[in-house]
Amino acid sequence: MLTVVIALSANTALAVLKTIVAMLTGSASMVAEAAHSWADAGNEVFLLVAERRAEKPADATHPLGFGREAYVWSMIAAFGLFGVGAAVSVWHGISSLTAEEAEADYLWAYLVLGAAFVLEGISFFQARREVRKGARKADVSRAKFLDRTSNPTLRAVFFEDAAALLGIIIAVTGLALHQVTHQPVWDAIGSILVGLLLGFVALYLLRRNMEFLVGQVADPAAYETVLGWLRERPEVESVNTLHLEYVGPGKVFLVGSVDLVGDDPESEAAEELQRLEDHLEQRHDIARAVLSLAAPGRPPYITGGAGNNPGS
Repeated sequence: MLTVVIALSANTALAVLKTIVAMLTGSASMVAEAAHSWADAGNEVFLLVAERRAEKPADATHPLGFGREAYVWSMIAAFGLFGVGAAVSVWHGISSLTAEEAEADYLWAYLVLGAAFVLEGISFFQARREVRKGARKADVSRAKFLDRTSNPTLRAVFFEDAAALLGIIIAVTGLALHQVTHQPVWDAIGSILVGLLLGFVALYLLRRNMEFLVGQVADPAAYETVLGWLRERPEVESVNTLHLEYVGPGKVFLVGSVDLVGDDPESEAAEELQRLEDHLEQRHDIARAVLSLAAPGRPPYITGGAGNNPGS
């Protein structure tokens, strides 16, 4: 939540400043940067809504909770980044390719972009700190953690801030080349490049959120932890099926079948399964666990973890 609030505050202030400077200078790159910041600020609002909605407790109509709403609102935010930031930047850049050079003092543009780089850098390093902490806990590289994490807000803020820093560098380069060569085409190209950068980030975020909405299986580490726990239980003879699927940030739905030790009556076996489910649901990352008895004589068929093949 803190990461999103910091990003929202920074982007709102920058959007206002960039808009003023864009009107004063007529720079295509500054228009692109202003559109970028307004899109980012709007996206942070959607991400705040995503975090709040995803934290709603489960009820009778939503027994698995509301965690998937985080991916819905994050997708809306990604659409905003693509529609507002990318489209406006590319369109304005293309329309400015043949524009005549106009007299303008770009000092304020450089000052605002410099301030923007500092503020965006603060937000980026806050997100980077969270990524580093998560990667260390998951014992994976930062790049792999960013791609795999079930937290869409952290992924969105990190990539949006990274794109913002790179976009500022592109905008400054476009302005500088315009001044040196007296060719406004460089400014227009800067606007187009910023738009393409935003479009790439938006499409990536859309793809990842879509994968979680349609059923992203749990990470191998979480899968192996649960599988190992079940296999170590004295009452469990074998685990025949196991499927862990994300239903929200840091929350999975577990479905599996096990073969219990002995040949207890149906009522006792049902109680044993219920005890196993209760133990599993005490884990903070399991929203719901549903276990059933495996069919007699059926060979194990394990599935459900990313990177795990049937029969592994």
